[in-house]
Amino acid sequence: MCRFFGVSRSGYYDYVKRMDIPARDLPLAEKIKECQDKCGKTYGYRRVHLWLERENIHHNPKTILRVMQKYNLLSVVRRKKYRNYCDYLHCYPNLLNRDFKADRPNQKWVTDISYIKTQQGTLYLSVIRDLYDNSIVAYKTGTEQNINLVLSTIRAAKRKEKVTAELQLHSDQGFQYTSSAYFNLTKSYGITPSMSRRGNPYDNAMAENFFSILKTECIYRTKLKTYEDARILISEYIHFYNNDRIQLKTKLTPLEKRSQYVA
Repeated sequence: MCRFFGVSRSGYYDYVKRMDIPARDLPLAEKIKECQDKCGKTYGYRRVHLWLERENIHHNPKTILRVMQKYNLLSVVRRKKYRNYCDYLHCYPNLLNRDFKADRPNQKWVTDISYIKTQQGTLYLSVIRDLYDNSIVAYKTGTEQNINLVLSTIRAAKRKEKVTAELQLHSDQGFQYTSSAYFNLTKSYGITPSMSRRGNPYDNAMAENFFSILKTECIYRTKLKTYEDARILISEYIHFYNNDRIQLKTKLTPLEKRSQYVA
């Protein structure tokens, strides 16, 4: 058998001697499990190392990490790493610069994506909002957060509105907005992209503001069972928002303010 499996006789008998010996890492694994039970499995290996030190158990942090991986004792909490897509894709200056006032329609648009939870799963909502009257120029929904969702929203807005070379489209630094497809589409439409600075969510506050209104006045007031339920509810609310919802600042609906400019 040793010749068949390519092992030495001494190696085989050494293995047999170790068969009845408990795993070397098992005592440490049991202490790590005790630590993770107490903290709800939220500690990474560095905090586990500190906890063991308090228990007068001293091991190299790398050893602790190896044992945690071996016995499936890793933390269930994962921190999302920030990815600065601008480092290797298309990044744009912050032309909007928190100046949320527009003098005419289709001068400044803001765009973003939000998550709508349903019992069937997450529905993603992409919108474009005009800062002149705060209307929703276009929106699209999808079950995947991808580049096509953003591109289809821009195409819908382009079909609906007259776009001039002075139009700015502001977004955050999401991967959809730094993609080559986004760059090419905005360039072909003569749209000038603007982008929030890293770690500055207030740069795109007007897009976030609409999502807050939508969820407070509509989404959070009902339990959505399916994607279709969510789509219907979103469509009905955006129609109400654009055509019937009076804004406190102007005392007009978005459509009324837009009509005044055209007149």
